[in-house]
Amino acid sequence: MAWVQVGNEDDVAAGEAAVVEAGGKRLALCNTGEGLYAIDDVCTHDGGPLDQGKLDGKQIECPRHGARFDVTTGRALCLPAVRPVRTYPVRVHNGTVEVEV
Repeated sequence: MAWVQVGNEDDVAAGEAAVVEAGGKRLALCNTGEGLYAIDDVCTHDGGPLDQGKLDGKQIECPRHGARFDVTTGRALCLPAVRPVRTYPVRVHNGTVEVEV
C-alpha cells in the first residue's frame, strides 16, 4: 500500500463529495465537516457513482436507488445495498490530502 496525493484540503467543501483518482482507482472523497473519508465511487448494489449522491453527515446516498453507506466504515445502511463499500485511509499533511491505496 502507498500514500497517493489526491488534492488539497480545501478542494472538497463540507457536506460534499468529489471524485479523485488514486492508484488507478476511482474514489469518492467525502468531507463530512468532521473529516475527510475516501470510499470506492461505486455502489455495491448496481455500480452507481456515489460521488453524485447526497452526502448527509457521515452517510452518502446512491443517486440511482437510494442505497446509503456510512463513509467512515463503508457499511451498507439500507436496502437495496447489502454489501459494504470499500474505504481507504486518508491523511492531510500541510494542506495536501493523501489516500492510502
